Amino acid sequence: MDQDTFVSDDLTYDATLRNLELIGEAATHIPDAIREAHPEIPWRTIVGARNRIAHGYLGIDDDIIWDIIQNDIPALLQALRQIRG
Repeated sequence: MDQDTFVSDDLTYDATLRNLELIGEAATHIPDAIREAHPEIPWRTIVGARNRIAHGYLGIDDDIIWDIIQNDIPALLQALRQIRG
């Protein structure tokens, strides 16, 4: 799916935003000890993105959402898998 198709598919777009919100919300519950042990994961950025999406601060930039999906989420998954072992 390319970005234009993604943005025009309301169901997929809304579901993705909701999942990004859930990832950010989950990040708020990570214990400080784990956050400190894994500074390679941008915990504050994840939570900040959640807040921007959930509250619609200054609107939602589709280019940023697409970048998160294409780049940040795969990198986050890889980092989390390394933590898990």
